[in-house]
Amino acid sequence: MEILTTTSDGILTIAFNRPERKNAITGAMYTTMANALRDAEGDSGVRAILIVGKPEIFTAGNDLDDFLNNVGAGSMTEDRPVFQFMRALEGCTKPVVAAVAGMAVGIGTTMLMHCDLVYAADNAKFSMPFAQLGLCPEFASSLLVPQAAGYTRAAEKLMLGEAFPAQEAFEMGIVAKVLPAAELLAFAQGQAAKLVRLPAASIRTTKALMKRARAALVADTIAVENERFGAMLTGGEAKEAFTAFFEKRKPDFSKFD
Repeated sequence: MEILTTTSDGILTIAFNRPERKNAITGAMYTTMANALRDAEGDSGVRAILIVGKPEIFTAGNDLDDFLNNVGAGSMTEDRPVFQFMRALEGCTKPVVAAVAGMAVGIGTTMLMHCDLVYAADNAKFSMPFAQLGLCPEFASSLLVPQAAGYTRAAEKLMLGEAFPAQEAFEMGIVAKVLPAAELLAFAQGQAAKLVRLPAASIRTTKALMKRARAALVADTIAVENERFGAMLTGGEAKEAFTAFFEKRKPDFSKFD
């Protein structure tokens, strides 16, 4: 199973389990995670959710083979598996904890903006390389990263798309705490266990109130980003970026303006 889901002591754990492909996410994996989150909403036995990867890798982001085989002109619709997952994550009323070790690329960083408690190992690295691929930010990252980190730092990360370490993610407000890699999972599990023991209605209400002011902005930003993303996906720059990736060479964007 490329996504493992287990429930124990009130915690639903969703774990990436595709290490041979650096936990790159396929449509089927998004569907599994979306279903798990939806099921958790109606399960009174689940009081907190924990999302984890492997000690050496959180996720390399979208599986590009799967992504390009299933996304084309006119297919950037909200019934896509990634939309179903992100909608379920953003709309989840229960607290979501994420534990990040190793690389968190693209959607692997974007999804953290929609979690509640995010912890990183000291070996974690984050990147949002959308512009490098001839694309644009996704799922409200163009709103939420500047809100968390300030415009200039967000511009550096979203325009250049370069990887940055856990300590910088902490300084930017993307993660709440950085821990030694060997301690990360136990700490995140402990934080989730604390949430389980607290009054569930109070936690849900607190989360809803904190997200209330941004809800409309997030929805509007996602819609605009998706429209631009879809248009750019079929453009020459994106085609050059993906071709270069598969040919293992540097892309040449000099002929585009």
